[in-house]
Amino acid sequence: MNQQAAANMTPDSKERLRSRPKTASLILIGGLAALVLSMGLSISFGAANIRLSEVWSAVFNFHADVVNHQIIRDLRLPRVLASAMIGAGFAVAGALMQGMTRNPLADSGLLGINAGAGFALALCFAFFPGLSFMYLILYAFLGAGVGAGLVYGVGSLAPGGLTPVRLVLAGAALSLLLTALSEGVALYFHIGQDLAFWYAGGVAGTKWVQLKIMFPWIAGALIGSLLISRSITMLSLGDEVAKGLGQRTALIKLAAVLIVLVLAGSSVAVVGSVGFIGLIIPHVTRYLVGVDYRWIVPCSAVLGSLLAVLADLAARMINPPHETPIGAIISLIGVPFFLYLARREVGDL
Repeated sequence: MNQQAAANMTPDSKERLRSRPKTASLILIGGLAALVLSMGLSISFGAANIRLSEVWSAVFNFHADVVNHQIIRDLRLPRVLASAMIGAGFAVAGALMQGMTRNPLADSGLLGINAGAGFALALCFAFFPGLSFMYLILYAFLGAGVGAGLVYGVGSLAPGGLTPVRLVLAGAALSLLLTALSEGVALYFHIGQDLAFWYAGGVAGTKWVQLKIMFPWIAGALIGSLLISRSITMLSLGDEVAKGLGQRTALIKLAAVLIVLVLAGSSVAVVGSVGFIGLIIPHVTRYLVGVDYRWIVPCSAVLGSLLAVLADLAARMINPPHETPIGAIISLIGVPFFLYLARREVGDL
């Protein structure tokens, strides 16, 4: 950090830079332990309940002739790993968006990114049936970028400029428009069944081939988010402060946007329309560890994974043997949380 710039920082800016590394370390250690335990429980629970000892055996001493081992290896393990990855992806994407834009309501589901990716997938199902999952992810990235660009463009046209509430209102309107267009495409081309699972949101049916394609994208984006985390902390203090501290704000914002599109786009391509993870988790994380994104990013990834795995487990426990959409489970928490934040933001205007 530039010493002169640091000396010129206001007391408020210095206060906002405080973090709680000990708490963050405890969250990382405890969260990872809870994540491993919840993944084991999620694998063991289902139409056929399996003991945790057998889950351990199937993972580390697999026998192809044992039916439960086949269920674990081919069905449940990919599903649980997908839940963990998309939870981390959505949570970190939301954290980067909130830090970069200084908008506490930022989330890929609220700002048109998820809806844009979904519209792109609808077009793929209609015009390019049988497209490989790799290309579906690429088109999801493109759709996510178009959705985000439209939201920011429409929000900027409002008198008085772009504010957090206006940005969310623009995101809600364009998300509804893109969702309606997706449904129109589904009705016209008779692909409603293909899109029904995406609208509900869920990881049932996730295969190893999807994980193999998705993992490098999400892993690379998470590593990238860690590399720019210090710069995001500076951006969260405002562009002028960040520039005074020697940050190349335009380049950092471009990198952050690309990382967000990769995280959200690849997650949407797998799990579908699941919102609010990127809204809830970053706020909880900041409350616990402070505002240093070098801690917020990894802690958000762990807590986001934990939330998604537990939500998927709850989706199977509420009404067995039927499954409740994971998106509905998370919305039960996310909608009241969003209303609370929106009310607070309107009160601050």
